[in-house]
Amino acid sequence: MGNLKYTVAIADDSAIIRGLLEKGFNNDEDFELVASVSNGRKLVDAAKEYSPDVVVSDIDMPEMDGLSAAKIISKQLPTKVVIFSEEKGIRPSAFEAGASMFEAKPPLSEFKMGVIVAFINRIRTMLKDKGVRPKVQREKKIITGDSSSYKVLCLGASTGGPTAVKEVLSNLGHHFPLPIVYVQHLDVGADQKMVEWFDETCSNIKVQLAKDGEIAKPGHVYMAQADRHLVIDSISSNGNPILSLSDEPEERFLRPAVNKLFRSAAKVYKNECLAVLMTGMGRDGADGCQMIVENGGYTIVEDKSTCAVFGMPAAAIEQNAAKEILPRDKIAKRILALTEKNGVWN
Repeated sequence: MGNLKYTVAIADDSAIIRGLLEKGFNNDEDFELVASVSNGRKLVDAAKEYSPDVVVSDIDMPEMDGLSAAKIISKQLPTKVVIFSEEKGIRPSAFEAGASMFEAKPPLSEFKMGVIVAFINRIRTMLKDKGVRPKVQREKKIITGDSSSYKVLCLGASTGGPTAVKEVLSNLGHHFPLPIVYVQHLDVGADQKMVEWFDETCSNIKVQLAKDGEIAKPGHVYMAQADRHLVIDSISSNGNPILSLSDEPEERFLRPAVNKLFRSAAKVYKNECLAVLMTGMGRDGADGCQMIVENGGYTIVEDKSTCAVFGMPAAAIEQNAAKEILPRDKIAKRILALTEKNGVWN
């Protein structure tokens, strides 16, 4: 179809299901995902604003169920409705509500990419059969984050983190426009060696250990010291973060803790905070991601397919705290797209 794409919005109260569907549609060159929401009310709002070619909706959701949303959308918009539900008996009701297609949702254990690809293929066939013509690709999507410019990038990782973060940093170019604040779980005594390793392997960007009271500069990475919490204390007169180190008690047996950094960034920067949570064991970072999202910021978590340990990202997804789920090799490109308005790099 060239640059012509079918636009699609999805609604499911399970962040895991949404993440899998997002991945499927984002990987299909014939579709552009314009909205990913958690209930029928938000789906109706998104459909009215973006008039997608098709919406894919679960049934049992808070605020407004899928059938109620389908009735409104099918009556008021030319949008086609696909009901995606494990409640097979509701199929007749789905068509009565105006659905053009019903798909039985498999158990989560059977959600493989092959299943999702086949589902998307059936949606594509349905749209063609009904004479729906794809639209020109839109410039802006709901899922691209808040319209405000981001002022800080926060990174968090644990097991497998150094290699993962190195790949992201190496692909951010030589003049990345934001300060980067980074918490990595590591042993005492290993922090300086890790910074030296980053400097050797990421020649495009300066990596250093954070200092208490330091004002973080754009295009520099400030990594937490071993056994010390790193937080953003306040904002300097030029808008850059003022960093603070502390010996406060461990959080969930961790110091530094990703949650401490992310929560401080959410509190100080609100909708101007961009955060990435990568591979690691446990749940550190999930609560911080949730606070960032609640304050209007944007979060990206690493996809299971590239994680050394899919613990921390999975926890964020479970808490509806992941605005976007991407494999490691796609994260840097996404960050650059989200921060394009902040500056120019090469």
